[in-house]
Amino acid sequence: MFDLKNKVAFVTGGSRGIGAAIVGKLAAHGAAVAFTFVNGKEKADDLVAELTSKGLQVVAMQSDNAKEGAVTSAIEATISRFGRLDILVNSAGIYVGKPFEEHTFEDYDLIMNVNVKSVFEACLAASRKMEDSGRIITIGSNMAERSGTQQATLYSTSKAALTGFTRGLSRDLGSRGITVNLIQPGSVDTDMNPADSDSADFQRSMMAIPKYGRPEHIADTVAFLVNPDNGYTTGSVLTIDGGTLS
Repeated sequence: MFDLKNKVAFVTGGSRGIGAAIVGKLAAHGAAVAFTFVNGKEKADDLVAELTSKGLQVVAMQSDNAKEGAVTSAIEATISRFGRLDILVNSAGIYVGKPFEEHTFEDYDLIMNVNVKSVFEACLAASRKMEDSGRIITIGSNMAERSGTQQATLYSTSKAALTGFTRGLSRDLGSRGITVNLIQPGSVDTDMNPADSDSADFQRSMMAIPKYGRPEHIADTVAFLVNPDNGYTTGSVLTIDGGTLS
């Protein structure tokens, strides 16, 4: 097991689901972890209590990624508290599903602000202060490439933008040894897409391995990418979806 002692990680959207699994994984490897949440303060507090009871360093910060400047302030607060920043994980995301013709410009702005603009903002703020040989990881979606359902046009558009951003940023930060990678999960059993939902059987029917993933599957991939010995994987897109539509 590799050691992230003396490393500091910042995770957006870390109070539940995939984000919470990532927070727990990084903290278990020894990193001090700050994570953000918008709503659900009780879940955030429960996660902090659970992990700190194990002697791990974890703090929660309320921050709305839809609001410009919020994630920057949270990153600055993290650096002020822990003195440095080594790992950024952009996990926060939003889905608005409705018939395309019912969408509004407000829907567009919300989805793009959370799924794209806030990732840009977080990376901009982090890159200015991040230690050399740092790690930046964004959680996207396999729907960027495999839109197998209706009512996901804007969501798929926002997630597709992350591929170009990741590859471009890996070039910009590569000279500092900072790696930049994108993970594209498929159907993962969370409260946003539970394995017993009305559409779950349809989703499983598209998979080579016909079962939902667990948040830990994504957290394990994050762990692979932040391993201090793994400094040569960058600009990569890793799709973790059980072989959906493969």
